[in-house]
Amino acid sequence: MSFSARELLARLIKCEAGGEGVDGMKAVATVVMNRVHASYGEYLRVCQGDLRKVIFQPRQFTCVMGKVYGEVNPQTIWSNPPEQIHYDVADWALAGNKLPGVGECLWYYNPYSPTCSQYFPPTGTGKFVTRVNQHCFYRPTELYAQT
Repeated sequence: MSFSARELLARLIKCEAGGEGVDGMKAVATVVMNRVHASYGEYLRVCQGDLRKVIFQPRQFTCVMGKVYGEVNPQTIWSNPPEQIHYDVADWALAGNKLPGVGECLWYYNPYSPTCSQYFPPTGTGKFVTRVNQHCFYRPTELYAQT
């Protein structure tokens, strides 16, 4: 049985930001939906406004990868059923809401350090905007338009 888009988003939110509090989960959900609604660049070209394509785009979300650094990934969207809070955040994002300060961001990552890189991904297509709990958030630079 395949999961609905809502179920996939709730599972991704739990897996990617379940320990980050409500704002952390909303920030991640905002990025995912920003990719769905991207009007230019890689996410429009590759994902074409499709939430499933955003979630399953290769090498984007650790929680969708079967292996990470050559090791089996024990924490995936398939092994972590969501709880009500994850559905609530998914519904909030699917309704078009965005967390203030993260509204235009297309990327996030956890640097496992107290500081965030000024640019991410390494291609320089995203510039640091804010940090929400453990994750750093990035909005597109002019380079993103060329992706």
